[in-house]
Amino acid sequence: MMYPSREMTIDDPAELATVLAGIVVDPDASPRTYHRLQALWARQRADDIELSYLASGASGEPFHLWRLVVNPRVAVPSLSPLIPLAGSYEREVRDLYGVDFVGATDNRRLIFHDASAMQTPSVAQRESDLSEGFTIKSPDLQLLRFGPVRADVVESARFAFSYAGEGIVHLETQLFYKHRGMEMRFEGLTPARGAILAERVSGVDSVAHAMAFALACEHAVGLEVPERARALRVMLAELERIYNHLHYFGLLAKLTTLKVADAEGHYLEELAKQTNASITGNRFLRGLIVPGGLRRDLDVNGLEVALAELEDRVQSYLEVLNKTRSYLDRIETTGILETHVALAQGATGPIERASGLDRDLRRDHPYSGYERYHFVVPDARSGDARARALIREYELFASFAILRQVLDHLDDGPVHTTREVPSDQGETEGLGWVEGTRGTLIYAVYLENGRLSRVKIKEPSFSNWRVFPYTVDGTNMMDYAINEASFGLSLAGNDR
Repeated sequence: MMYPSREMTIDDPAELATVLAGIVVDPDASPRTYHRLQALWARQRADDIELSYLASGASGEPFHLWRLVVNPRVAVPSLSPLIPLAGSYEREVRDLYGVDFVGATDNRRLIFHDASAMQTPSVAQRESDLSEGFTIKSPDLQLLRFGPVRADVVESARFAFSYAGEGIVHLETQLFYKHRGMEMRFEGLTPARGAILAERVSGVDSVAHAMAFALACEHAVGLEVPERARALRVMLAELERIYNHLHYFGLLAKLTTLKVADAEGHYLEELAKQTNASITGNRFLRGLIVPGGLRRDLDVNGLEVALAELEDRVQSYLEVLNKTRSYLDRIETTGILETHVALAQGATGPIERASGLDRDLRRDHPYSGYERYHFVVPDARSGDARARALIREYELFASFAILRQVLDHLDDGPVHTTREVPSDQGETEGLGWVEGTRGTLIYAVYLENGRLSRVKIKEPSFSNWRVFPYTVDGTNMMDYAINEASFGLSLAGNDR
């Protein structure tokens, strides 16, 4: 079932920290029993700004949503000293809406760099956001600025390494070079048109974005999705998880200099995409999910056989990879993310589960019928690149298990509701969430007379890019690329 959100209003900004103190948790508590901040966003309301603070509840409980309406000229207390992961959201809101957060631990721009200002900045101005006050100034250290243009087809980002010899003392990142204003692009669209845009926010997570967006719209207007459509959505989501995880292993093999394993991993990814195309007509599974269900039905004849053959190939591939000592030597103890850091800084998906945080929306806050399927949610404690790879390995086989169950119980029936999104319903809003390949993905949508007036996207890579630098400090240059690959990050998703 889709658990609704429990909504509360905060009347006085001074009460913010007191009211939200309940979502600051003991790191030793079970991750499935506490609340956790998931997102903070703003929207314009006449002359005021409405701030929304969203936290996921304990397993099986509603999400919690707090609202605070403020005048743009009134400063709001920052939550970052209390809840560190709030800092990135506050920087985003400040850039986009001009809200000033008093006591923030980081006041640098996030989305609009100094280099994005209207006037042409000096070199010193361009460097200031990335380095001033955050890189370590010492005559014993060197500073390497790398990017935003990087090798191969890697997306744009900029990094500042403070290092000595091969040792990295500190890393600072500067992202959002590919910011496309995706949230604003939804405004004025119908939900049907918005679905086309949602699956292009992050090309490798098309299904996850389209599903979270559709669930939010359905929640906003009370649309009931037919059972066959719900099951087919689960099928599409797990097919997307499989090809993403196979790409991950191919890349990890490439960076550990295993040429054959690199080629085989990407070959298996290609087989998975060809399977996708054979049943949907699209290798990336696009053009199917819309609010209300699916655009059209799917013929899944032959899919079970194709998946069984692919699973056998994947199992053989991973068995050999896991016996390769040079591969294991490069990923074991690389990029360790401690549990308390993962919790405080907002890690999500395979990243948090590899660091001992046992959370998965498919199990804890099920949607689209996931409560009907049996699967194991793996977790580990070591928090290194090896653990992150193992989590994805186990998730691959969990995806195959879920797909078998979907195909075994797939009933005939319609794939789209007969109801349409009403165009005279006034203002409504909804929340949708998905456990994507990279973790928690949330859409909050606001509809006015059948058209989108505001869309907020909480992307998993936005959280995991915040966490990543904590695994780099104290490591070495030779392991950096392997560590970054082990996170499976999306810059397009983060930058939006």
